[in-house]
Amino acid sequence: SYENVVCLGHILAEDGRKMSKHLGNTLQPIPLMDQHGADAVRWFMAAGGSPWSARRVGHGTIQEVVRKTLLTYWNTVAFQALYARTSEWSPSEADPAPADRTLLDRWLLSELHALTDQVTQSLEAYDTQRAGKLLSSFVDDLSNWYVRRSRRRFWQGDKAALRTLHEVIETVTRLMAPLTPFITERVWQDLVVPVTPGAPESVHLSTWPEADLSAVDPDLSRQMVLVRRLVELGRATRAESGVKTRQPLSRALVAAAGFETLNPELHAQITEELNVSSLASLSEVGGSLVDTTAKANFRALGKRFGKGVQAVAKAVAEADAAALSLGLREGTASVEVDGETITLAPDEVIITETPREGWSVASDSGATVALDLEITEELRQAGLARDAIRLI
Repeated sequence: SYENVVCLGHILAEDGRKMSKHLGNTLQPIPLMDQHGADAVRWFMAAGGSPWSARRVGHGTIQEVVRKTLLTYWNTVAFQALYARTSEWSPSEADPAPADRTLLDRWLLSELHALTDQVTQSLEAYDTQRAGKLLSSFVDDLSNWYVRRSRRRFWQGDKAALRTLHEVIETVTRLMAPLTPFITERVWQDLVVPVTPGAPESVHLSTWPEADLSAVDPDLSRQMVLVRRLVELGRATRAESGVKTRQPLSRALVAAAGFETLNPELHAQITEELNVSSLASLSEVGGSLVDTTAKANFRALGKRFGKGVQAVAKAVAEADAAALSLGLREGTASVEVDGETITLAPDEVIITETPREGWSVASDSGATVALDLEITEELRQAGLARDAIRLI
């Protein structure tokens, strides 16, 4: 007898056809593991889709798994090992407590506890696909946001950064161990056992991580999501304007719900990522940077108003587009239709903002980032200096 059954779907070739000897499109599992590693095949089969769904298997699909998740995880481990060794660091009671670390450290630890809780729930429900997606997303955030934003601290041997990354890698290694037993065992032997007295001799003999939900900070998580969204918008508008990120600019102006309440440490993250000297609210200069137009999103409004959508669309077109845009950024806006006040959501109105000369503006889902493109002689020389440093 048994308590649970997981039924497996068909294995298809990369072109979607069922594998068969007749078609000559079969893949032998052992050579596949010899080429890509057993963990890559395991991860793909466990996390690449629901186990009961048919899936396409090939060298390309498995290589993508290696590149996006396993290699990113491995490189992050190598980064920690390099700078811990260079700084002659190992975990000790002298390391700063979580409450005394930077906001970026506390954000990462909060996300780690949330991840532990969600991965545990997923695996207990036999949902390996969701567990894999959660881990893959976290590993990407760990490498491409936390480590990238903290590089200078690691170069300087910052104990808080080294301790935070070590704790996170140790926990993520235990969470990944059921899906990738070999690479996690190697990481455990190289990164955990040598510096942790009394550590279990194998990751597979260690206890399963327990989430401390009191350490999860939803507000900080939301703020970091906003920070990263504003950074993406700023980078997008730089790309559109043709001004490379290495060229410093004087200022960026931001309009987004929650921006004014961001911690100064988070403001600094945006400033450094966008390579601008100052950061301020767009409301400080009013609507002088962009020409704003508003029109109804008929697809969204049609669901609510049916035949009355034309009257609502006319009211939107006649409204003050700048005021409408400001209201939508804060969550909702309203228009008058036949004496009745109609409340509108951000997805029901299409706002178009055209930047005026000397500015580059990007907007999305109620958030706007505007960059001052005027490059003074001082800024030009600073850009040349950054280019020289990069080349050296």
